Amino acid sequence: MKLKLFLLLALAAFAVSPALAQAKLTAKTAAGKTAQATPHRIVYDMVVADTAQHAGLMRQLNNIKRGWPDAQIEVVVHGKALDMLVADQSTQVDAIRELQAKGVVFAACENTMRAHQVVKAQLIPSVITVPMGVGEIIMKQEEGWGYIRF
Repeated sequence: MKLKLFLLLALAAFAVSPALAQAKLTAKTAAGKTAQATPHRIVYDMVVADTAQHAGLMRQLNNIKRGWPDAQIEVVVHGKALDMLVADQSTQVDAIRELQAKGVVFAACENTMRAHQVVKAQLIPSVITVPMGVGEIIMKQEEGWGYIRF
């Protein structure tokens, strides 16, 4: 009698095990789909004047938008990098306009603009300004945005 009960319990355990494994797999798949459905939010911190790095940033932004078209991206430009957003000094005007058309936001730091005597009219069209670049980055991080320093 005990042997029959033991065999019955063992058989039940083997029958339930695949069902539980399938349920776990389904839950993981559903969680993965939920994570993919949430748009990525990324804030870039651009502070260098190196035009080669500016070009590298444009490539990276295009790669992200190609892989994650719905990603929200803001590039905060301050310090020595400000020339990247000044229309008559930037080597990336066309690339920035193309990325803006894809939804990438470029933001110039007003503190840096004052220090470099740059006014909004000198910036590439559709570039926004923020009172302080570092403050903008901190607020984005507090809202859960991923941070990349470039």
